[in-house]
Amino acid sequence: MAQKILSARSGELTFAGGHAEGMVRAEVDQIVLARAPARALAAALAAGLKKPSAEVAIAYDTRCIASRPARGVDETSTRASSAELLSHGILVARAGVGFPGPVHIERFASPARLCITDDPRLASVGGIGMLALVVPTASLGQALAHGSVLVRPPVSVQVLLSGRLRPFVCARDVALELVRRGLGDVVRRVEESRGAPVVLEFAGPSARLLSVGERSVMAALAPQVGAAAALFLSDERTEVFLRDQRRSKAHRALVPDAGAPCEEVVNVDLGAVDPLLLDESGQVRIVRDLAGQTVSQALLGGDGGATLRDLVAAATLLKSKRVPSRLDFLLAAPSRQMLEVLASTGALTDLIATGARLVEPDARVVSGELYAPPAGGVAMRTCDPEPHVAGRRSPIVASAETLAYAVATGEVGDPRTFKRPVRVTVPRALPTDDVLIARKAMRGETSHARSPKREEGHAHAAPPLSVQPWTAAQTLLLVEGTTLAGSDLGEPSAESRNDKSDTKKPRVAVLCSSLDEVREVAGRAVEMAPHVGAVLAAYIPSALVALLSAAGIVAIRLDPAAAKGLRGQKTLALPAPSQWPERGAATIAVGLAKLPLTWLALGAERAWATGNAIEAGVAAASGRDGRLRSSEGR
Repeated sequence: MAQKILSARSGELTFAGGHAEGMVRAEVDQIVLARAPARALAAALAAGLKKPSAEVAIAYDTRCIASRPARGVDETSTRASSAELLSHGILVARAGVGFPGPVHIERFASPARLCITDDPRLASVGGIGMLALVVPTASLGQALAHGSVLVRPPVSVQVLLSGRLRPFVCARDVALELVRRGLGDVVRRVEESRGAPVVLEFAGPSARLLSVGERSVMAALAPQVGAAAALFLSDERTEVFLRDQRRSKAHRALVPDAGAPCEEVVNVDLGAVDPLLLDESGQVRIVRDLAGQTVSQALLGGDGGATLRDLVAAATLLKSKRVPSRLDFLLAAPSRQMLEVLASTGALTDLIATGARLVEPDARVVSGELYAPPAGGVAMRTCDPEPHVAGRRSPIVASAETLAYAVATGEVGDPRTFKRPVRVTVPRALPTDDVLIARKAMRGETSHARSPKREEGHAHAAPPLSVQPWTAAQTLLLVEGTTLAGSDLGEPSAESRNDKSDTKKPRVAVLCSSLDEVREVAGRAVEMAPHVGAVLAAYIPSALVALLSAAGIVAIRLDPAAAKGLRGQKTLALPAPSQWPERGAATIAVGLAKLPLTWLALGAERAWATGNAIEAGVAAASGRDGRLRSSEGR
């Protein structure tokens, strides 16, 4: 299905043996800015943005709780640049509308479309049948200005669903079951053998039984297992969902073709899934394994962690109950629409009567910056976790009904111990008023819009991305990935940015021992770019290679033996880019040993890592006839 979507948007997409060759340029249907809209806007203005050609271009303001910056204006905030975004035809979802993933599914996502974003959590829109790919900020700017993006064509791993969910078992439990069964190992094996990003495609007879909300919870699993995206088929259930959202014209059927290429197939019987949870160490456990542990904080909702049905079910289970005195019960409605439905049905009243504290849908709630896990007891949440990094306290992730049991008793326990399962009826008449989505600037605001020539003096212009070109041999300090939880590799302070000597400090190479550590670096690539020169790991997904390369960070794969050889070393000397083979490993001298290291960037990605802008890399990858295919695919 992913190949079908891309081929419809790239006339030059060719397949050999079921796989696309090289990198391709695809027309973009939707562009979602959630992590750094101001940076993407700055890149788009530099590329000559007038009006986006995509059917939807939207920026989400994910900071509902603002703090006063040191110098009075937060230059990277969506709120500060909203007038500029609106003046160029980019919609702005204001603070309080909800988390980007759930809101986008309700109001904008459409089946069989291509969406690009800077937020991995937008993988949840695959539940409606839309392919969402995470691309570098500069690529977002190019797509806003010119309507297309350069990507690696993916390969597919199919997940076949059969059977029916039992009472007190939710879509969250199915997602955790896939993690427990080693879906991440399957994705890694396929990626290493094919050298292409992997898209999870959910199919099978039981996929049609799941609601769009349940599908989105399972699709959000993709980043956690190293996949570039996830896709569900678009069928009559999708059509009904869009009709309830008053967007029936957006429906388009999407089903896998008979005999379509697929690398591996994973089978899951929904009837055999038990209530599960992801513990504080990042391991999937059966709920009864942790039964009896004291819960100090419970967060219901969050970014795509619970469907509307799950929220109503939790409210029904907790009706007439009271939260224990030692437990903080937080409710973060995924979207404003869900909050209105909870209020109109009385479910919100039941949750508040139980002792729930209503918190705003701020992105820092799901990341743990706000309402961090308490020191005593465990924290339990329904939303997808941040990458597990040593030194950072992680909450337990569980389904809404498992969390309801913890709220009712104050302890971890199996929700099947409730007397009887709840019967939930979700209203079909849904509020669809987009009052918090700005579509055009208010009168008087448009005068603040600057032309690209005047953008240099604009007070709200985002700071430029600091990429140090890698054009010659370099020696990097070698650090372990366990340092990522600290702030030493984060964005420099304003004082250090003004201090030109700070840029002369030696950069570091981060040795990562897990996928989560790689995800952490890739997620912070822009702010780490001045300090980090390379990332080394046994497995780096292709989708993350592009993010790292665009920030000037070299993504290097090493085998376990090479990892042992690097332990205890203080520095790593990397040769010039011209000395690396296009494919395969290069032999690098580290101390007294010679280790095989593989630079994973290909084609245009290598141009980005060596200091060329995204548009320069695209031009370098273009053929004489306009085909944007990297040289390694020829």
